[in-house]
Amino acid sequence: MYIQIANLDSKITDKELQALFDPFGEVSSAQIQYDAFTGASRGFGYVEMADESSAQKAIAELNGSVVNGRNITVSQAEPKAEHKGSYKVGNGSVSIFRFRKNK
Repeated sequence: MYIQIANLDSKITDKELQALFDPFGEVSSAQIQYDAFTGASRGFGYVEMADESSAQKAIAELNGSVVNGRNITVSQAEPKAEHKGSYKVGNGSVSIFRFRKNK
């Protein structure tokens, strides 16, 4: 089960995030999200836990708790949306979009 953690301190690391969830059960992965241009933390991250019941317990106990002086929000993450490109891929040719001239 994927868990989203928001309002994290910018100095928290992946290992610290994993250590926060370790007492509740097996943590498959823990990742802080970083800005692609600056490399700074975006203030949220994701944790994946193998057991759904331990994940629900972690959400219930950690939501609203204080970590590094900040009240964190812990919730079940929405499934990742599958993004498709703007061009047709596969069989057939790519149709070119033609702009109409304003009159």
